[in-house]
Amino acid sequence: MTFTTNAQAERANALREALATRVVVADGAMGTMLQAQDPTLEDFQQLEGCNEVLNVTRPDIVRSVHEAYFAVGVDCVETNTFGANYAALAEYEITDRNFELSEAGARVAREVADRFTAETGRQRWVLGSMGPGTKLPTLGHIGYTTVRDAFQINAEGLLTGGADALLVETTQDLLQTKSAIVGARRAMDALGVSVPLICSVTVETTGTMLLGSEIGAALTSLEPLGIDMIGLNCATGPAEMSEHLRYLARHAGIPLSCMPNAGLPVLTKDGAHYPLSATELADAHEGFVADYGLSLVGGCCGTTPEHLARVVERVRGAAPGARDPRPEPGASSL
Repeated sequence: MTFTTNAQAERANALREALATRVVVADGAMGTMLQAQDPTLEDFQQLEGCNEVLNVTRPDIVRSVHEAYFAVGVDCVETNTFGANYAALAEYEITDRNFELSEAGARVAREVADRFTAETGRQRWVLGSMGPGTKLPTLGHIGYTTVRDAFQINAEGLLTGGADALLVETTQDLLQTKSAIVGARRAMDALGVSVPLICSVTVETTGTMLLGSEIGAALTSLEPLGIDMIGLNCATGPAEMSEHLRYLARHAGIPLSCMPNAGLPVLTKDGAHYPLSATELADAHEGFVADYGLSLVGGCCGTTPEHLARVVERVRGAAPGARDPRPEPGASSL
């Protein structure tokens, strides 16, 4: 292992305290910054597009992305492990490398975070990214136990590599989300560690998750699983997330997060373009922090170090706006 249990526990507790008292800023997009450095097919070990392989073959590229975000002042970065899950790795026929790639991704981020902590005297953290995969268990694409067990391996790798929290992100199917949360909990139990468990769902422009669940259903289903934070990421820009965040602010009994895209993508001859400026993202987060009491903010697709630099200037360290959540009772409590 690349960490001691005591050191990890101290970092995790410090992160919990920070999230409870001030706004913590995470990083932005990862994949586009990796691709911008033109990794070769050899770098991908002939598995073109499998960014997680770069954690092993080109840690210098992955390291440079983390450095770019820490350099503008973010508090934490996400590991390059979005696709380190059964469904995504199965497409490359490398499901046996789940632990290896997860651990490597966390270790690279941990090294950069520790260096910035030492150089600046301010604690920096690593969020272990657990992406959704490409198969939906609710639709029968894959079995629940298969994805749950693979998420446990994913999480064990992230924790072994030194992640300070686990981020179940971009979730589209509540059964898939549950499998990731349960897998993460099993990993913590297996390793004897406890870190914050954050869950970030994706709500489409339709106003629901991909399979039709609205934000109230997501909150009712996920909060009882013992997550430490719930929020939104991906799919849309901040404008489309506002009403969903308003609902969470009124009803969630746990802290909130938000990592939007840089607006809705606009298709151009050069591909998708995300139109939201750095200032506009900072404006949105400033409003969300004040109005909805967000504790963790960052960016998703289309966001860059420039975007996060403006967010850092505007909200890092600020006190989240006051909330008075009124959870809606479920049938059992009634």
